[in-house]
Amino acid sequence: MSLAKPWRDLDRSAVGSAPDRYALYELGDSDGDTVGFGTGVLRDELKEALAYGDAAKVRWELADSPEHAERLLADHVGE
Repeated sequence: MSLAKPWRDLDRSAVGSAPDRYALYELGDSDGDTVGFGTGVLRDELKEALAYGDAAKVRWELADSPEHAERLLADHVGE
């Protein structure tokens, strides 16, 4: 299930404005279709996605800890 948040373009501006906190993030293609989910320190994860991935959009939900981010992931992908 997708996050109930608006998409943002995955660009340097999004990376620069991303909090330096743990989060669940969702990556999307240029049409807004989900291409993947991930967890981690958001700014670091988005830097890597921008540099090495092919996603065009991103949205996220902040977490209080790595464990919280993993629980959010499990809730959204049904694991």
